[in-house]
Amino acid sequence: MKTKTAFYISSLITGFAFSISVSAQSLQEAIQQTVNENPEIQSEKAERRAVEHEINQARAGYFPTIDISAGIGWEQSTNPTTRSRGDGTVSYGREEASIQLRQMIFDGSATSSEVKRHKARTNARAYSVFGKSEITGLNAVEAYINVLRRQDLLKLAKENLLIHLRTHDQISLRSERGIGKRADSDQSSGRLALAEKNTLSEVGNLKDAETAFLRIVGSLPSNLQPIAPLNNILPKTIEEATEQAIANHPILKSANADIDSAFAQHATARAPYLPRLDVEAGASHNVDLDGIKGKNEDTYAMLRLRYNLFNGGKDIARRKETTALIYQAKEIRDNTYRQVVESMRLSWVARQTLQGQMDFFKTHKLASIRSNSAYQKQFNIGQRTLLDLLDSANEMFIAKSDFINAKYDELFSQYRILASKGSLNSYLGVTLPEESHILSGSRK
Repeated sequence: MKTKTAFYISSLITGFAFSISVSAQSLQEAIQQTVNENPEIQSEKAERRAVEHEINQARAGYFPTIDISAGIGWEQSTNPTTRSRGDGTVSYGREEASIQLRQMIFDGSATSSEVKRHKARTNARAYSVFGKSEITGLNAVEAYINVLRRQDLLKLAKENLLIHLRTHDQISLRSERGIGKRADSDQSSGRLALAEKNTLSEVGNLKDAETAFLRIVGSLPSNLQPIAPLNNILPKTIEEATEQAIANHPILKSANADIDSAFAQHATARAPYLPRLDVEAGASHNVDLDGIKGKNEDTYAMLRLRYNLFNGGKDIARRKETTALIYQAKEIRDNTYRQVVESMRLSWVARQTLQGQMDFFKTHKLASIRSNSAYQKQFNIGQRTLLDLLDSANEMFIAKSDFINAKYDELFSQYRILASKGSLNSYLGVTLPEESHILSGSRK
C-alpha cells in the first residue's frame, strides 16, 4: 500500500510540474482568444454583417434602374393595317431591342424609411455581438476561475493524502512493533483509501474543468495566472450598479434599436398611401413589328405619376401589423429592462452574501488547522485517539476546501457584476470585434 501510494503521489506531482512548465496565460489573453474564436460570437458577427448588407439593398432605391431587352424570332399578324393593304395574314421575322432608365423622385419615403430600418437592425445586431461577447467572456472567466479552483483543490487533496499517508505509516509502524492496535491500522487504511479516492476525484474534476475551458476558449489552459480582485472598481451601492447596467447593458441597447427598426418599418408601410413619381427615359428599335414591314424606332422621356387608389385593404392591414410590431418591440424592451435589473441585483446579492461568509470560512479554516496541529501533538503523547486525529484531519480538509470554493465564488461574483453592467471586456482591455461597432449617426 505504501509503495503504491508513494508512486501514485510521485506521478501526480510529476504531471503537475510538467503542466506549469509551459508558458503562462493571463485572464485577458484567455478572454481575447474567446472573443476572437468562439463559434457563438462568430455566428453573431456573421448575422450582423448580413443585416448590414441589407442597408445597401435599401439604398438602391435612391439610384436609377436601367433595363435592356432584346429579342428575335417569328411573328404572324392579322390586323386592320394588314387587311387594309389586302394582305390579310402576314408572317415576318421579328426583331426587338429596347432600353429604359427609371429614376425615383418620390416614393412616399419608402426608401429612406427602409434605410433607417436596416440601420437600426444593424445596430441591434451590433449590440448583440457586444452582448454575446460579454456573456461568453463571463463564461470564459468562470471556466478560467474553475481551472484555478480545481488546481488548488487538487493541491489540497494531495496534501491531505500525504497527511493520511504519514499517519498510516506511523500507525503501521506501531502495529509492527506490537504497541498499536490492529483496528487502528484498519481504520487508518480506510481513511487513506478515502484520501486516495478524493485525490483521484480532484484529478478528474480538474480534467473536466480544463475540458470546459477548451470548449469556451478554444484551447487547453496553460499555467493560468492568478486573478486580482476587483473591489476598488465595482459600484459602491446596488442602486449605482443598477443605474450603470441600465445605461450601458448591450442587450438593452439592442432592444431599443429594435424599437427604432419597428418605427421605421411603420413609416415604410405608410408609403403606399402616397403617390410615386419617377422620371423615365428610353428608346426602342423594332423590325417588322405588328405586320408592318420595316423599322419602328421610338425615343421618349417622361415624368410619370403612379397612385394606387385601392388594393383590397392590404395597405391598411400592413399599417396595423407594423403598429402591433412596435408594441411588441416595446414590450420586449421592457422585459429586457427587467432582466437586466434582475441580473444585476442577483449578481450584487451573490457577492454580498459571499463577502459576508468569507470571514467565517477563514475562521473555520484557521481553527481547524490549529486544532489538527494540537490533536497531532496530543495523539503522539497518548491524549487523543486515532479517530480524534483522523476526524480532525478530515475537518481541516473540508474547511480548507470550503474556503477555496468560497474564495473563487466571491471572485467570480465580482466579474459577474462587471458583465451585468456590460463592462467586463472593457475592464479587461479586450478588443471587441469590428462587428460590435455602432453605425455613426445612430442613437447610442
